[in-house]
Amino acid sequence: MTFEPPAVPLDAARAAFLEACALDVSTPKPGNVSAQSPGHGMDAAQFLASADASLEALFAPGARVGQRILDAVTRTRAAAGCNTNLGIVLLVAPLAAALDQIGTMDAKSATALTAPRWRTAVAQVLAKLDVEDARLAYRAIALANPGGLGDAPEQSVHAAPTIGLRDAMHLAAERDSIARQYANGFADLFDTGLAAFAQAPADAPQAAMLNVFLAFLAGWPDSHIVRKHGLALAQSVTLAAREQHARWRATALEEARRAATDPRLDAWDVELKSRAINPGTSADLAVATLFVARVLENAGRSHAAIQHG
Repeated sequence: MTFEPPAVPLDAARAAFLEACALDVSTPKPGNVSAQSPGHGMDAAQFLASADASLEALFAPGARVGQRILDAVTRTRAAAGCNTNLGIVLLVAPLAAALDQIGTMDAKSATALTAPRWRTAVAQVLAKLDVEDARLAYRAIALANPGGLGDAPEQSVHAAPTIGLRDAMHLAAERDSIARQYANGFADLFDTGLAAFAQAPADAPQAAMLNVFLAFLAGWPDSHIVRKHGLALAQSVTLAAREQHARWRATALEEARRAATDPRLDAWDVELKSRAINPGTSADLAVATLFVARVLENAGRSHAAIQHG
């Protein structure tokens, strides 16, 4: 009789999620809330409470994506009293559902969880999203009440959906980077995000988080900034991020084991917060990327141990 453990044990996936969320607030990132720098009326404790509150809902075995989203947002609102993690929830719910779909693997098989295998499973999950998923997700977005998100000429979250969740996200993909992940199969996360993660030293998790965040912020205008302040200002932040990222990578990335902070990034953080500019979408994408990276690392180590055990 062949023993078939999960490709990724549920406890390991949950731990990776909590680790990514904790790293989000332990890493100072310009414009974002951190343990060192609260802002936008929020502090790090609220983000940590939100991660704990949303955990069981996001990783509920067999739950549909829309239910994961609604339950996670509902529990977050009860714990934090505000919208701290809607973007993270929207990103992680399909990723977690895909881990369910991957299911089990033969303990002696050469097949391990890889980024391409997970990405394929995510595409399959997204393809199955239906009107009920959209209805549940719409309720979650309305409950979180993020400024400007969901206001659209078609399929607004303030009305009952008539199409599936992925199709609804397609309609918003050009103006929202999280919706774009539903449309493109999480390509930005698996390509841009994981590539930036791989550039950082393996023993410097804060450097990895910061590098991923800056890669997203420098890659294209942050959706949250666009909604709050308009495209022109968001584009100016993107240009500044490219300069800051290039300088930081050239001078600090290799020394990241010794120091994850940078005085010029700290000064930029103060400037952004003084103007109420929050690159929240870039942070959400970074958290989801770190979650994926940690799960893949742990799965690789477990598979190697099985093969050589």
